[in-house]
Amino acid sequence: MTNYAAAVAAIGLSKQYGTGEAAVVALDNVTLEFGAGQFTAIMGPSGSGKSTLMHCLAGLDRPSAGTVRIGDADVTRLDDKRLTLLRRDHVGFVFQKFNLLPALSAAENIMLPISIAGGKADAKWFAQVVAAVGIADRLGHRPSELSGGQQQRVAVARALITKPLVIFADEPTGNLDSRSGAEVLRLLREAVDTLGQTVIMVTHDPMAASAADRVVFLADGRLMTELYRPTPERILDVMGNLDKAGAR
Repeated sequence: MTNYAAAVAAIGLSKQYGTGEAAVVALDNVTLEFGAGQFTAIMGPSGSGKSTLMHCLAGLDRPSAGTVRIGDADVTRLDDKRLTLLRRDHVGFVFQKFNLLPALSAAENIMLPISIAGGKADAKWFAQVVAAVGIADRLGHRPSELSGGQQQRVAVARALITKPLVIFADEPTGNLDSRSGAEVLRLLREAVDTLGQTVIMVTHDPMAASAADRVVFLADGRLMTELYRPTPERILDVMGNLDKAGAR
């Protein structure tokens, strides 16, 4: 076990879609803590509930039951306006498809969360983030002029720029070649190690998950087990056992 304080917590989290015989239970009474300054990966077979868990943790979807906390905020009790402000000011996102605005330069995309908030750039922090992700020479380029790996670096910088309490990464290497994917994982790892960032990542890739401090495994909407100091081999063993259990 770790001694990390919790940056994000889920208590008795359940999510059901539909009603009656058509009801699908995506999450079933999940309780989890995610340590501040820790990199956690969420894994599980297809349909295990890992994406639903991330969406509920990030306030993108509301659970049917249970509580989500980000820092001191009870996410499940916030109205839509306060939830939007929480996500804008305290949560960073890195998506599989980058989600950059094509008409904006790399620098403008990075600064977008602060621009939307009507805030002012911290020039020193901006320079530090840009240096950390290695795109100082591409700041004037639009997304169409950047490689996939460079676009994802911009997305990582955008996630970091507000100094969020947590970054949620949803299959961040899914659209990248192995070299670019490894680079993005290195950036997320360094954000944890050198900037004290908290990262929660959904992935199906054992190599990607092995960059994390901890991997939690879901199956059929329930928390099954977790690994600390994971390796691809240990992750594959757990996934294989989950698949066998599901086949029985």
